[in-house]
Amino acid sequence: MVATVSVSDNHLRSQIFDLLCQVPDPEIPVVNIVELGIVRDVLADPQQVIITPTYTGCPATHFITQMIREKLDENGFDKMEIKNQLSPAWTTDWITPEAKVKLKAYGIDPPAMSADKHAQACCPRCNSTNTKLISEFGSTPCKALYSCKDCLEPFDRFKCH
Repeated sequence: MVATVSVSDNHLRSQIFDLLCQVPDPEIPVVNIVELGIVRDVLADPQQVIITPTYTGCPATHFITQMIREKLDENGFDKMEIKNQLSPAWTTDWITPEAKVKLKAYGIDPPAMSADKHAQACCPRCNSTNTKLISEFGSTPCKALYSCKDCLEPFDRFKCH
């Protein structure tokens, strides 16, 4: 049996964030839910993990909540509530620079900042901006499918919003 841990200070708050960094995004496993900006906050009173899904109807939201619950429970934070907060809406601006590097290495063109949302897509394989939109929807609703006109490779681009 795992002992229940009380979240009462910044050290434990930091400990929970560290645990949540071990929870990968189920659709893009090279990044975790903290790097993607899905975890908005951890509160000590009331004991809550506040998350914002990338899209209101994101099919992975339930699975992410389940993975968080399992991670918290196995580390003694079984009293911690997980709260979905839809406002403010998630934005790609919350993705960390480290996650953007990982996305590119994984073959996904990471999003620009929302202020530059019309920036040209960049092939994550050859860095060419000579690209073409194939479909507004890629492998998941949060990505669009592009093709590089130089290396001829298809790639997903994370939609900026």
